[in-house]
Amino acid sequence: MIAKASDWYKNIWSLDIKNHSWVEDTKQQIDFIIKTLDLRKDQRILDLACGFGRHSLELSRRGFQVVGADITKDFITDAENTAKKEGLSAQFILSDIRDLKFNQEFDVVLNLADGAIGYLENDNENLKIFDVIANALKSGGKHFMDLCNAKYAELNFPATSWEAGENALSLSSFEWNTEKKTMLYGGKTIPYGEPLGKPEIVNGDAIRLYTHDELDEILEARSMIIKKTYSNYYGKSETPKELQLMVYSIKL
Repeated sequence: MIAKASDWYKNIWSLDIKNHSWVEDTKQQIDFIIKTLDLRKDQRILDLACGFGRHSLELSRRGFQVVGADITKDFITDAENTAKKEGLSAQFILSDIRDLKFNQEFDVVLNLADGAIGYLENDNENLKIFDVIANALKSGGKHFMDLCNAKYAELNFPATSWEAGENALSLSSFEWNTEKKTMLYGGKTIPYGEPLGKPEIVNGDAIRLYTHDELDEILEARSMIIKKTYSNYYGKSETPKELQLMVYSIKL
C-alpha cells in the first residue's frame, strides 16, 4: 500500500461508514463500557472523535449526559439530526480534537474505534490528544480507549482480514513500519447484492500504534494511571495475540 498524505484523517470520512460490519456491535460495546466503568446517569461523558455519534447516541438513549466531538461536518450534522429526530439530549461539536478547551468538566472521556489517537501528523501532535483527555477530566475521572495493539502489529503484520456483517463485507489490509511504529491500514466495504469486481486496496491510512508500556508512560505524565486493559468487548485480558488494545484509566 501507499500511505496517504499526513492529513488523511481530515478528508476521508463519509456516511458510507454506517455500512461497516463493526457498526453493528455498538450496543454490545456500550453494554461493556457501562459495566466496566460503572457509569452513573449523573456523570457527564465526552466522546472524542465520535464519528456519526453511534456511541454517543446509544449512551444518550440510555439516559446518559453526552457531548460528542468530531472533525467531519457530515458526521456531526447526521448525529445532530438523529438526536433531534429521537428527542435525545446528546450534544455535538464540530471541531479538531486539539482545539477543544475543556477544563475538568467531564467525569468520563471516551476514545472509541481509535478515537483519532495516533492519526495525527507526528508524535508531538498525537500527544496533544492525551492532553485534551487529561484536561477535560475531573479528578477521579475515567477514560476508556479502544486502539490497535502495537505488539500485535509487530508480530503479525503484514496481514489481511475480512468480516461479514448483515449488510456488507468489510475487507482490511494491514502493514507495519517498525521504525515509525506506524500501521498502514486500508479497507474496502462491499455491499451485498452489487456486482463485484476484483477488490483492490491501494492506499492506506498511517496510524501510530502504542504498546501498553508506552501508554502507561504517556498517561502517567498526565497524572493518569491504567486500571485495567482488555483485548475485546467481552472482557478478555490484553494479549499480544489480539489486535485490539482497550485501556481503562483514571485521573488522579
